[in-house]
Order: sequence, then C-alpha cells, then structure tokens
Amino acid sequence: MGKMGRTETRSTCCYCGTGCGVLIASEDGRITGVRGDPQHPANYGRLCSKGLNLAASAASDSGRALYPEMRPTRHAPRQRVGWDAALDSVAAGFASIIRQHGPDAVAFYVSGQLLTEDYYLFNKLAKGVVGTNNIDTNSRLCMSSAVTAYKKAFGADGPPTCYADLEQADCVLFAGSNLAYAHPVLLRRLEEARAARPDMRWIVIDPRRTDTAVMADLHLQIQPGTDVALFNGMLHHLIWEGLVAEDYIHAHTEGFAELKQMVRNTTPKMAAEICGIREEDLIQAAEWFGHSPASLSLYCMGLNQSSHGTDKNLALINLHLATGQIGKPGAGPFSLTGQPNAMGGREVGGMATMLAAHRDIDNAAHRAEVAAHWGVPAERLSATPGLPAIAMFDALQQGRIKAIWIACSNPAHSLPNLPQVRAALARAELVVVQDAFAHTDTTALADILLPAATWGEKEGTVTNSERRISRVRAAVPPPGEAQSDGWIVSQIARRLEVLLYPGAASLFADTEVASVFDEHCALTTGRDLDISGLSHAVLDSAGPQQWPLPAGAEQGQARRYVDGVFATANGRARFHAVRYQPPAENVSAHYPFRLLTGRLRDQWHGMSRTGRLPQLFAHCPEPALEMHPDDAARRDLQAGDLVRISSKRGQLVLPLAISRELPGGTVFAAMHWNGQFLNSGGINEASQPQVDDQSFQPELKHAAVKVEKISLPWRVTAALRCDDLPAMQARLAPLLCQCSYAAIALHGPDVLLLRAAHATALADWLQQLLDVLGLHPGPDVLEYRDDRRGVVKRVAWADGRLSGFVFASSSATDVPAADSLLQQLQAGEAWQGSRLTVFAPAGQRAVAREKIVCQCRQVGETAIRQCLERGESVAHLKNTLGCGSVCGSCVPEIKRMAASVAQPA
Repeated sequence: MGKMGRTETRSTCCYCGTGCGVLIASEDGRITGVRGDPQHPANYGRLCSKGLNLAASAASDSGRALYPEMRPTRHAPRQRVGWDAALDSVAAGFASIIRQHGPDAVAFYVSGQLLTEDYYLFNKLAKGVVGTNNIDTNSRLCMSSAVTAYKKAFGADGPPTCYADLEQADCVLFAGSNLAYAHPVLLRRLEEARAARPDMRWIVIDPRRTDTAVMADLHLQIQPGTDVALFNGMLHHLIWEGLVAEDYIHAHTEGFAELKQMVRNTTPKMAAEICGIREEDLIQAAEWFGHSPASLSLYCMGLNQSSHGTDKNLALINLHLATGQIGKPGAGPFSLTGQPNAMGGREVGGMATMLAAHRDIDNAAHRAEVAAHWGVPAERLSATPGLPAIAMFDALQQGRIKAIWIACSNPAHSLPNLPQVRAALARAELVVVQDAFAHTDTTALADILLPAATWGEKEGTVTNSERRISRVRAAVPPPGEAQSDGWIVSQIARRLEVLLYPGAASLFADTEVASVFDEHCALTTGRDLDISGLSHAVLDSAGPQQWPLPAGAEQGQARRYVDGVFATANGRARFHAVRYQPPAENVSAHYPFRLLTGRLRDQWHGMSRTGRLPQLFAHCPEPALEMHPDDAARRDLQAGDLVRISSKRGQLVLPLAISRELPGGTVFAAMHWNGQFLNSGGINEASQPQVDDQSFQPELKHAAVKVEKISLPWRVTAALRCDDLPAMQARLAPLLCQCSYAAIALHGPDVLLLRAAHATALADWLQQLLDVLGLHPGPDVLEYRDDRRGVVKRVAWADGRLSGFVFASSSATDVPAADSLLQQLQAGEAWQGSRLTVFAPAGQRAVAREKIVCQCRQVGETAIRQCLERGESVAHLKNTLGCGSVCGSCVPEIKRMAASVAQPA
C-alpha cells in the first residue's frame, strides 16, 4: 500500500457488477487519479463517467465517518467515543438480547459493496457464533430472483455466460436493462462488436424508450410487468414454426412437454395484446432469437425487481433452453448484477436463505459440512431459514427482532415503503450502522456508528457478473479512525464469543485478509463454484480469474454447461411452465398511473459517493417526475410544476418533467434522490413492498400512484460558492424536511443550489438557511426585504464576484430571476456595473439552463445539436467537440439526438 511518495495501485472499481479494473494513482497518502486498467479482461482500460471520477470522490475526507459515535441514552444525540467503548457496547448489547430472547432476536443487514472476505466474516459471525440465519443483504433487492431462477432451471446459481459472448452474439436481447446507464462499459463493448459485425441484431424490451432502446433494431415497449406474457408468446411462435432445438431438448432437458402444453394458448396475438405491442414485432423478435446462430440475453432490475421476478427469469431461460442457446459462444441467459460484489456475497452464503458455497440451510449434511469447517457444533447452525430483507424489517417493526447491525447499506432510502422502514428502526432496541459516510438516511437513525474504510482503502476480492474474481487493493490508509469492515466484524465477533461461549476457542483467531480468502476457497472444494485452486497469491500473479477453478486447474471456466450437463440431480436442465400474472398492484381510478423507477446515468445508489461531485450532477442536476405530454396536458400540468405523488403507502413532492420516452399512463422517477438531497426519503416513499414468493425480492420497479398538482406559492432559490460542498450539503440537509418541497443539487465545480417551496413563508426556517449559508449582513451583502409579502432577497459578493444569494418570494417572476443569477454565479465572472441592479426588474428574465450531455468534456446540448443540424456525424463530434471521446457514456444520448435531428417529430 502506497502511503508515501507517488505510486500506482492495481484494483477494481467499486460501482456496478461489471467489475472494471482500475489503476489508482496516489501520493503521500492521498488518491490523486484513477484510470482504467488496460490489462483487466472486464474493461480493457475503459471506464464510465462514475469510474473516471473515483479519484475526485476520494479526494476529501469531508462527510466521512471518521470516529466511532454512540448515544449516551436512547434518544440523545450521538457523541464521539473510543473504539473499545463502541465495540464493547455492540457486543454487550447483542449478547444481552441473545441471552434474553434467543439468537433470532438479532439481525445483520449487509451489502453487495462489501468485499468477499468481509462478507464471509459477517456470515461466519451470524451463523457460526450467534446461531441465526437472520443475515441478509441489499443484494436481495437486485438479483435474488435471478439466483432463484438459475437454481430452479440449472440446479445451481451463477450465470453460464461470460463477457466474451458480447462480441460473439448474433442476436442480443436486453430485458429490463438500460445498459447505457447501468453497465455502460459493457455497452461500449457491444457497440464495437456491432460496428465490426453489422448484422448483429439488438432487441430491447423496456416500457421506457431509454438510451439503450433508441439504439435497438427493435424496441418492444411493453406494458410494465408483462414480460412473462411476451416470452411465452415468443416461445409459442418458436415451437409452432419449428424453431426449437428438438435434439437439445431431448438430450439435456426435462419438463418441455408440460411447458409446450401451457403455452399452446398463449398465441403471439394474445401475448401482444397483453403487452400492448404489435403482434408482428413480437414475431420478429422470436424469429431473430430463434434463427440466430448465437442468441444472448442481458437482463437486470427490470426483470428481477418484481413480485413475479423469478417467473420472468424462468420464462426467459425457457427460450434459451428451447432453442439450445446456452453453453456455446455468444449465447445464454446473462443476469447482470447491479453491485460490485453481489456475486461474492452469494458465494459465501451471505443471505438469509443460503449457506456458504451454494449450500442449502435445510440440508443437514450441508450444515454439518459448514459447522465442521468452522469448528463449531453442528447444532449451532440453525436449520430455520433467516428473514430476508423485507421480512427482516417487518419483524423489527413488530418487535420480534430487537437489534440490527447494518453494514455498508442505506435501507432507510433503498427499501420500499420507507415510512414503515423508519418506524422499524425507531422501535429497535439497538441499531448499529457501519459505514464509511457519516451522513445517510440510515446513519441518522443509528444508536452506534462505526466508521469503516471504503474504496481505495481496503484489501480483498470481488466477483463480477461473469464470475470473475478480482483483487481489490488499498492505495491509501483510511482517514481518521476508520477501520476496514473485516477488522470491525472480527473485533466484535471475538467479544461476542467471550460473552456467549467463555473459554471456547475463537473462530476469528486468524482474520488476515488472505487467510480469510483461503478459508472461503477451502469451503468451496467439490462444489459447483469450486475455487480451491485460487488464493490471493494466484490472483496477484495470474490476474483476475473466473470460477469454477478447482485445485490443479490452470484457469477458470469461461462458460458453464458447455457439455449440456447441468447441476441438477440427473444432469438435465428444467423447463418451468410459468403463467403470466399481472403486477402486484394494478392501476385504478384512484391510483391511475404506473410508477416506474430506475437509474440516472452519472449517479450511484444513494449518492453518498457520487453526490459529492458537482460534475456528476451536470447531466441531470435536479430530481423530477417524468410524465408523457398528453397525460400532462389532460391534467393542465406543465414542466416545472410541483406535483404530489401518492400511493397507498406514502407520498412525496417532485417537480414535473415532460418526456415522450414514456408510454401514456406511466410516470418515472430516479431512485437516487434521498433525504440528504430531498425533503423526503425519495421515490421509495411510494414504492411497492410486495415480494416474489420464491426469491423474496420486492417489486421496486412498479407501483400504482396518483399525481396531483400542488400549490406551494412561496419559493426559495439559494446558491452558494464554497470550497467544501459535501460539508455544506450535510449542514443544509436537516433543513429540508421542514418544507413541503426542498432539494439540493451541486452545480459547476464549487456551487451548491437549494430549491424549496411551501404554502406560506417560513421566516424562522429562512433565517436558519441564511445562517447556515453564512450570508450575514455586511458591506459585501445586499438585501431587499418585504416582510408583508414574505419577500427576502439577499446577495453576496467576494473579490468582485457573486459568491451567493437567497431569493425567497411568492412571486412567479422571482424564480427565473434567481435562475439567471445562478448562471452568473456559476460563470464566476467579475460583476459589471452597480450591484444595486441585482434586484432590478431588467435583470429578472428567464434564462434556459443548459443541459450538459458530455460530463467528461462538459459539452452542452446546444453545441451538439448545432453540429448535428449542420450534418456532422456522431464520430465527427468526438473530434470537434470532444464529446464521447473519454468514457463514452454520453454516446447513446448523442445518437438519440442525431436520430431526432434526422427525423424531426
């Protein structure tokens, strides 16, 4: 680990499941740069906009959890304490509850962003020391339906495909995956493959016309939740047109006769009517998929986050098995994981419904194997499956679980039905949160906060979507008193062992990272994911490796089931006759809109990392609810209006945005905005907590809502130039919830923007805002005030330039005036003329804010559109404007713009 001098450290990106290799530049204990690792087989040097900005996100310790904190009493503010006091309190609290109420009265909620070794230690602590299976992960929210479907169809978890299939596929079917935003580096690989092989066909299945859908040869814009009907209709056509692989079905599968009988009545016409698409488009998709020498499907949250997510996965897998599109180059059902180590968590059994190395909790022999490996009595491993995420927080609210330990996750933002989640955490006797960042919606509810190391500061491994294990290495030490996740777990585990089993040998005697990995590898021996041939030393010398890689093997297996032998008892894959069922919550007269949720291009999850960087707000600077223009017109709504989105569970207020990329009757909101940037927990205030009864994954993608215009005439626009944006954002966040609407965004390199609205003027709140911003009366501060009308305008200068302002008024003309002032603040130019003109009506004109399309080069929409209208190609724009020439994440949007210029509406 480089602590002094200039050095470069080979590691892995901490964002999506692509698992890109990175090279971290550091100097004197600080990360100074990041570039893609040209030797890593996942990305070959490419990085997306988020990955390219990792160094900037790590540049400041501001907002980091730097030392342990505890509440002296249940409702008192947390205070700084030493590590021993914090660790002793966690262990004592858990031990007391376990003695009084049993091991299932405590729970652990961990994360797909933990390293595999950390995951392993948490699993060992919960199941081997405490004796509970109440350990689940936020990966439950993103990929558990894919896990369940793989096990039901093939007998074991794990994608049978690899990234090399991207270049070798002839037909690529995207199902519920906006690859352009969620896995942009993989999209770059596909784009290059299609450029080299123009006959490659892309089929995108998505209710929204996303940047990925625009690039497709065929976009099936289905009604939300109708995927099973679509796949069954495609299978009907494949069967009755003789496009199935009879020999493969006979030799390698079972259950096809029952499936064939079931889909007999699901004609393409019937399926198309359910899906809301043209029958000929459904047939075209089936023809391309069936005739293709190699068909690859890429799927993500759109399939998984559903109350019928397992069925959707199985219906898609049926298409692959029926056509023999598996176990060969360019073919197979490929579930793309959303988090960097969701796969690693599955490998170590870090979920409530599984044991290590893909073993089953209800199998006594499997429990005995794990117990023997850990050196504990077999009866200590519970035979009762633990509570998965949604049920875990239900039990917390009901008082059946008394204490919860949350690591590297933010459930008070990411779980559905947030009002209930907050109530559950409020009722708990003990909430322990282990996180690298001090200010999240969940850390605010913690009784004990344990500061953890984060990306660039810790050692271990992660497994990406193609089963490839990569090393993660520390480039710098963690700041303050923060410690690695594995160290924290081990310290508390040893204390718990003393309290629960005095005199017994510790299971955590050797917790060096390499030793933990070796212990994990040994537990996989003979299993389908056998990695007994791996170690940190092997990974260090040979580079990232795919599993399985048993002892004696020179390299891992790129594709699984090449020989047609599956991990089932008889070696045959299983078809599953799954029928279409509507979403868990249908629209009604009272809740007439289908709410969809998804990602923004440049933000990540709860924004604790990406929300520190102004440049990552440039593409989509503020939250919004998107609605089709016809739906908006019927309700007399316009862009920028504040609307209340309500479901049966909760509500929130957002500005309205008009979008033709949605079908009528559907609205969309991004998942990222939360209580640190918004006056609510975000869109999950209204989302659907219903779970798939096989995978226990919630239906986060779809809910029935109503949308109403809300009158909030008192508007506040505040902006400030400051050196430490994360610190200022954290200071302002507690003010947000006092308004009917409020949101924070970062603009330019050093400007923070706050917008707020309320029915009436909030004088006390406004004074608090001015105090936090530091806009106090003085020679460089001008103020205009009309208390009768609730008008306050205060503007500050520094060194002859605007440095900040607050405009609070019930006048509609003051919002565009504030936006005009914001542009001047961002420009940073010297103020011209009298300062008194800042309040003059002549300066109060609406100025359209430029949308930044290319974040890397800060190229705006206007410049790109002007070039396209002059006939310049997308390739030429890379040379003239530079857009798309760095990470390439903006290329899909530029292609969308080019198409709109060529074919105006």
